[in-house]
Amino acid sequence: MNPSITPTLLFVPGLRDHVEDHWQTLCAAQQPGSRTVPPLEADKLSSAARVEALQTALQQIDGPVVLAAHSAGVMIVVHWVRKYGGTRPIHGALLAAPADLERPLPEGYPALEAIAASGWLPIPRDPLPFPSILAASTNDPLGSLERVEGMARDWGSRLVNVGAVGHLNPAAGFGEWPQAAEFLRALCEAPASVAAS
Repeated sequence: MNPSITPTLLFVPGLRDHVEDHWQTLCAAQQPGSRTVPPLEADKLSSAARVEALQTALQQIDGPVVLAAHSAGVMIVVHWVRKYGGTRPIHGALLAAPADLERPLPEGYPALEAIAASGWLPIPRDPLPFPSILAASTNDPLGSLERVEGMARDWGSRLVNVGAVGHLNPAAGFGEWPQAAEFLRALCEAPASVAAS
């Protein structure tokens, strides 16, 4: 990659889409030229529709891209890789607090049956074809550390334990998450061929 070309940051929200005080929304506002996958008007729980929304957003960006995914947004990314991974190079990805959709989620989130019926399962475990940093919480109600560690191993992601930060969302006190910008900067500055180790 030409070092003068800076990757475009593309934020991939989870099932709750755009939350005004979420770290993704705040971080995107601070990153010139960044994009965010727009919310769906229909089929909001459909895995296939979410993957197509990500694909459409990527098709509108020229040059290298670094993804910044949160929660079910991480699952959108790994499903996208399974369907489209060979068609569009990705420079790197931040995978924050992945939601373990193979286990029942807390009250207020979709039921496991609805998630299965909407095409999310099983979670793809293929190695990712780009460097990635997986930011894991020790007390995330949407994914145990043990399960998330297994995802990182399978995907070939560099696992970073960010401590007891819940689900890294406003309900857990985030808001601002300054570490996200550090991770994204490292991914943008790394050569595309560098492994995620």
